[in-house]
Amino acid sequence: MSRRKTERLLSLVVCLLSTRRALTAAQIREAVPGYPDSFEAFKRMFERDKEELRELGIPLETDLASPGDEDAGYRIQREAYELPEITLEPDEAAVLGLAARVWRRAELAGAAAGGLLKLRAAGIDAEDTTQTGIEPRVHTGEAAFGPLWEAVMERRPVTFTYRAPGRSAPQQRSLEPWGVVNRHGRWYVAGHDRDRDGVRVFRLSRIEGTVSFSGPPGNVVVPPGIDVRELVRDWDSSPPTHRTASLRVRAGAGHGLRRGAVAVQPDGDGWDELEVSFHDLGWYADYLASFGADVIAVDPPDLREAVIRRLKGVPQ
Repeated sequence: MSRRKTERLLSLVVCLLSTRRALTAAQIREAVPGYPDSFEAFKRMFERDKEELRELGIPLETDLASPGDEDAGYRIQREAYELPEITLEPDEAAVLGLAARVWRRAELAGAAAGGLLKLRAAGIDAEDTTQTGIEPRVHTGEAAFGPLWEAVMERRPVTFTYRAPGRSAPQQRSLEPWGVVNRHGRWYVAGHDRDRDGVRVFRLSRIEGTVSFSGPPGNVVVPPGIDVRELVRDWDSSPPTHRTASLRVRAGAGHGLRRGAVAVQPDGDGWDELEVSFHDLGWYADYLASFGADVIAVDPPDLREAVIRRLKGVPQ
């Protein structure tokens, strides 16, 4: 959901919670910032906002604005809106804190931080966990993740340039996105490909350039019963081709690499030589680049070049 839309919906909720009587659409238009000047455009946007608030579980009521008034009025009963006191056991708070830490360096870091702030405001320390050695991360280094996530939330079609495996040149694709999911550390978007009139799955690491919105919010309809994870699982069902890489890893660093290494050999100058197995060049190059100067890709050449490009910030 975009920041502008979030602010408008929040203002609408505050407005309808603050009034003692139902407000007409015209009164709401005057009181809530963010609506267009055209009354027809306002009505269409307001209808979408009402539907979205109800989908979020907010008890938006419709009634007459005043006795004898023919215009519908709207309000939110504070008693129906307010939640009862929430109490969490220490282990439950720890799980919520751990979930927020997963997203700390990702696109949803803001939402995760906001969730922790609300827990602290309620007197719950969700950061208190004895699992000090666990540092989970969900990496979303692909630039396409942010706009695709927003497109899924707002149900907007998108266009992007995609380089499919085995093709020398990228192609323009037009997609109605249904969901963005992670599988084996790689991010995918699934939906209806308008150009090919069928269901397609795209790996985010193969999207080149920017993702552009190609339609207004609410213009994508997800078919009932669709399981995006199942679509991605079926698309990614072929067994991967494993390759071997040689790495130099600084002593005391790269613990995750060491755990999965086939062989580890100290070289005596503060570095270790690792032999590791991988199968996805793009994802693994991103992973190695995340270690910065503590890891050097030695072989194969295409992996080494891919890591260097990422460290230099060269567009993929």
